[in-house]
Amino acid sequence: MFQTYINAFKIKEIRKKMLFTLLLIVVYRLGSFIPIPGVNTELLKSAVSQYDILGFLDLLTGSSFSQFTIFAMGISPYINASIIIQLLTIAIPSLERLSKEEDGKVKIEKITRYTGIVLAMVQSIGIFIGLGTKYLVDTSWLTYATIGICSTAGTAFLMWLGERITEDGVGNGVSMLIFASIVSRVPKTFINLGQQLWVGTLPIWELLILAVLVVGLITLVTHVDQAQRRITVQYAKRVVGRKMYGGQSTYLPIKANSNGVLPLIFALTFLQFPGMIAQFWPNSPFYTFYKTYMGTSSAIYYVIYALLIIGFGFFYSSVTFNPIEMSKNLQQNGGFITGIRPGKPTSDYLGKISGRLTLFGSLFLAVVAILPQLAMKGMAESSAFGATSVLIMVNVALETTNQLESHMLMRHYKGFLN
Repeated sequence: MFQTYINAFKIKEIRKKMLFTLLLIVVYRLGSFIPIPGVNTELLKSAVSQYDILGFLDLLTGSSFSQFTIFAMGISPYINASIIIQLLTIAIPSLERLSKEEDGKVKIEKITRYTGIVLAMVQSIGIFIGLGTKYLVDTSWLTYATIGICSTAGTAFLMWLGERITEDGVGNGVSMLIFASIVSRVPKTFINLGQQLWVGTLPIWELLILAVLVVGLITLVTHVDQAQRRITVQYAKRVVGRKMYGGQSTYLPIKANSNGVLPLIFALTFLQFPGMIAQFWPNSPFYTFYKTYMGTSSAIYYVIYALLIIGFGFFYSSVTFNPIEMSKNLQQNGGFITGIRPGKPTSDYLGKISGRLTLFGSLFLAVVAILPQLAMKGMAESSAFGATSVLIMVNVALETTNQLESHMLMRHYKGFLN
């Protein structure tokens, strides 16, 4: 992996992309130290350690929430907006038609951005309505307006940063920002573990178990991410003039976990959304139910978490993988899967294979995200080494590496053609 980054850095075009991405991540981290006035951060830090939902939000923002900086809401409102709009696209026929048009995709992306901005405003103000006025230095309307406007502006800026990374940099912008947030907590986690080990509050055997779990998790995720199902494709022979073309055999690779870590991020973000809404009515039965049954100490939380990962896995797979379109492309190019007739039988076969692999990938994500989290319960500080954090870091690193390899491969082909 490291050799890939070294080789990529030697190429001028890719080096520019890498440095551009790094620059934007530095800008993001610098913005994480600009506080929003009017908030008692000391009390807020105690609330973050008390409420699971706030702890998760703090993890995704790289401690920006506990310090309540301009990036306190992070990129999660945009992720929630993406989920809502994609679900509405399936439910509303007019949006579905719009999504299939070239200009329509741009309009849907614009709607998603505006929805994300609205959610950021609602989420930032709703948190303090739910937590109570004791977390605010001043309870005037100006304080609420300042919190709402600054948090919303921060989220809008992060949406722009993410788009710039995706278009002009390396990797997926949203994933890279979340990756940077989690990595920023690693030094603090090491310091906390070292302090606990020094004073004797952390037994050495717990630290060894944590290290084995993290190394095992990284190894397992890496192997599954590289695994793929190869479907043999045969191309028919064609005679053009006096020459014969085709006749060769190749394969169609489908990754075992083609969705990467996106279903996990979607599920986690979606889980916190009802809690943010419930903050508006702290005395309601819904808020009581959410606080009682949707914490990490409840079995219901893990069941819903697993179901959401599997659901978003199939949902995202249906958006990114189209077996009918792939079958048409094979048929137009004279290709066919050995033992399968072209047309509908081929698309059905590809859909069946894709469904099985999606189920495997989603179950793998659910098991790997939940079991180590249960095993680490009661252990030392492990926010940066939790199962979810490790999964996100490893998957984003592997996806970025694969993208760099694709860039280098394309450059070699271009050089060969020129």
